[in-house]
Amino acid sequence: MRSYVVTKWGQPMQVVERATPVPSGGEVLVRVSAAGVCHSDIHIYEGYYDLGGGKRLLNDDRGVHAPRVMGHEIAGVIEAVGPTVDGVTIGDEVVVYPWIGCGQCDACALGEEQNCPHIRTLGIITDGGYSTHVLVPDARYCVALDGVAPEVASLLACSGITALHALRKFDERILTSEPLLIMGAGGLGLQALAVHRAMGGYGAIVADISAEKREIALAQGAMAVIDPTTEGAVDQIKSLAPSGRGLRMALDMVGMPATVNLAISVMVKGCKIVVVGLMGGELTIPIPYIPSKAMSLEGSYVGTLAELRDLLEMARDGRLASPPIETHPLDDAQEVLEALRAGKINGRGVLVP
Repeated sequence: MRSYVVTKWGQPMQVVERATPVPSGGEVLVRVSAAGVCHSDIHIYEGYYDLGGGKRLLNDDRGVHAPRVMGHEIAGVIEAVGPTVDGVTIGDEVVVYPWIGCGQCDACALGEEQNCPHIRTLGIITDGGYSTHVLVPDARYCVALDGVAPEVASLLACSGITALHALRKFDERILTSEPLLIMGAGGLGLQALAVHRAMGGYGAIVADISAEKREIALAQGAMAVIDPTTEGAVDQIKSLAPSGRGLRMALDMVGMPATVNLAISVMVKGCKIVVVGLMGGELTIPIPYIPSKAMSLEGSYVGTLAELRDLLEMARDGRLASPPIETHPLDDAQEVLEALRAGKINGRGVLVP
């Protein structure tokens, strides 16, 4: 099989040819049809997360080691199975749930493997989808496409479940009756916009510094778009609330001090801000804001296997629209990653081996 390997953090990926693995036990070998290039891959590739104040959380300090084949948004065709596999067959088209837990801890018992302290994420802890093949440790992580295009389904394994899991943290009564502020109109923000619409959300105000991305958000169904850097942006956002006083929900798909602070500044009492993005930095919040605004500030990290199944059902029945997708050959992996890092991908980039 052919893979693109990060041999050293921050250095160009190297193409490596090696023997295609033979699955044993309950393992499944998937021939990759589509592998999404996620913004998280940039942080993995660079080797750290920015904690602000000159501090960094290094990959190696959190158990992520090179060499590594990145790519955790994977769809493909089952090419081989181990002798104890049940429930899937060779030739099945599937999307792979990559947030694989230990199966023994309290998080896994709740079906929240993404919170497992011993997680074995494909493309992060173990090798992933920037490759012609990927080895999946158990067939239950392979979910049938049943008509959903592989390039669309691949994105649901991360950006899709990330959006759904985060949106489910809001009160459904408010989600369906009041506007939601989405910070960021990149691939993740556009996915959140699509999932919000599929859930019957009232409408979304999308904030992004890019005029081009704001136009895409409008075309994808945003009720309004805002340039957060313009004078009067706070008042513009507040005016879009039914009360004219401000909003009660914000979803930050960027995750940096400026976006969280903007969300706080447009919120009214009883608000909730859910932070998903990992751009990084350090945040200082006046403590009286938290009780006086009855404010909830909550983090959200990817989603569950059950939520992947829910999203595929939404896609099959036509409720879930796809964000714009650019497909590229696997051999363009480095170029696509660099384009994403430079903000030149509108929507999502997907590698097709």
